[in-house]
Amino acid sequence: MAELFSGRSQLLVYHFMFGPDYTTGCPSCSAIADGFNGFVVHLANHDVMLWAVSRAPLAKLQAYKRRMGWTFPWASSFDSDFNFDFSVSVTEEQQREGDVEYNYRRSGHALDATPVPPPVAQFAATCGTAAATYRRERPGMSAFALENGVVYHAYSTYARGLDGLWGMYQWLDRAPKGRNEAGVWWRRHDEYKS
Repeated sequence: MAELFSGRSQLLVYHFMFGPDYTTGCPSCSAIADGFNGFVVHLANHDVMLWAVSRAPLAKLQAYKRRMGWTFPWASSFDSDFNFDFSVSVTEEQQREGDVEYNYRRSGHALDATPVPPPVAQFAATCGTAAATYRRERPGMSAFALENGVVYHAYSTYARGLDGLWGMYQWLDRAPKGRNEAGVWWRRHDEYKS
C-alpha cells in the first residue's frame, strides 16, 4: 500500500463501486469520479495522492477508465481483503446472514430479505449485474498517512459523508432551483443524449 503514496506523505482513497461481476462502474461513483481529473494534479502537488480502488480486475478498470476519459490513478483490490477491511464490500454469506457493517453500523438484517429500492435495481441493471450482486459493494473514502515507512489509517467516511465529493451537487446547491430532483436523474457522462 505504501507504493500508492508515490512519494507523498498523504493518501486519499475513493472506494469506487465496481465489483468483479460488474460490466461497468456504478453511475453515482462515476459522477463523483468525473471531477477527479481536474484536481488530482493539485492534490499531488500538495503532498496528497488520490486513488480510486475497486474490486474489479485491473484490465476491466482500465478499459472503463479509457471509456470515461479519466487519467487519475485507479487500483484493483481484486483477490485481496482491502475493501472488506474498510467495510465497502460484503461477502454473499454476510449478505444472506445480515452480518453487514457499513457507515459504522451493523445492519442486523439480511440484505437479500429486504426489498430492492427502484434506484438500486436501476443502477444494478446499468452495471450489468443483479441487484444482490450490486449491493455487495458500497462507496466510501479513506485517508491514510505515511510516516517513517508505516502506513496509518487516519479517517474513513461513507454514505452521506461523501456528499462533499459530488462536484455537480456543489454547483446545483447554488442554482436557483437547487437540486430540484424527482428520482435518479444522472447518468454516466457518455450516456446523456446530446
